[in-house]
Amino acid sequence: MKEEQEIFIGSLTGMSKAEQEETLKNANHDIKNKRFNKIKISIAPNLVSKELLKMLKSYNVSTVELEVQSTNDYILKNLGYTYTLEDIKKATKKIKWRRLKLSFQVGIGLPDSTKIDELNTAKELAKFKPNRVRIYPMVVVKNTKLEEEFNKGKYEPLALNQAIERCKETIYEFNRRNVKEISIVKQNELNESKETEIVSGPYHEEFGQLVTDSIWYDSIVDKIKKFNVKVKRVKIEVNPKELPNIIGVERENANKLEEIYNVEIKAEGNPDIKIGKSKITVLDVYSN
Repeated sequence: MKEEQEIFIGSLTGMSKAEQEETLKNANHDIKNKRFNKIKISIAPNLVSKELLKMLKSYNVSTVELEVQSTNDYILKNLGYTYTLEDIKKATKKIKWRRLKLSFQVGIGLPDSTKIDELNTAKELAKFKPNRVRIYPMVVVKNTKLEEEFNKGKYEPLALNQAIERCKETIYEFNRRNVKEISIVKQNELNESKETEIVSGPYHEEFGQLVTDSIWYDSIVDKIKKFNVKVKRVKIEVNPKELPNIIGVERENANKLEEIYNVEIKAEGNPDIKIGKSKITVLDVYSN
């Protein structure tokens, strides 16, 4: 059986029906050239209709990502969106009825949004059992309404550390509710666009990696705390592919463990360990 190769061709929001169809036709031309065999698109919830979904199915679309941002109607209205939580529910039902994969795009640090709002959004969206979720931290882009609000002092974007923590907590909330396929939108792709210039906000070329590192750091600390001794040095074994997650970008995880807990780590790759798992062995302890 041929492995499914899915490509994300972007958002259909803001396009006319003719433009949507032209975009899908072009993507299907690549399918005929065997570059991939399935397509993923994103669209605003209030634009999902039976007619649209029928067209998507005919053009080999396998995943529909709803550009949800938040499930809080007050936050959505203030952002100028014309859809509501009820629209999200209706769109989700239509997508599932057509047996398409469901994905959500969720914003972190939106105007008027708090950590509680974001966790509530995760709880609400998890009820629909999505196949995937993509999370992105809000940044201020030049020549947008948000830039005007920022310049007037009406909007303050999250600091980098705040954004990392809030993305991480949102991921934990989805995980607790059995949503496993979660990713961070790649900010470097946004910044490379000729039409896009980031003015302010928690931008970092390796933002997704920073969130992953922070999740691993929490896991390591939890395991170290369970030892009944004052740990001085440990060996952490993970799948070789995940070694960078242990050390952290610019050795941040290793440095924090040394500075905060006085623990030195020795990271090793072990191909027998499954992705996402780790084995920690105490190598040395502090004497009483």
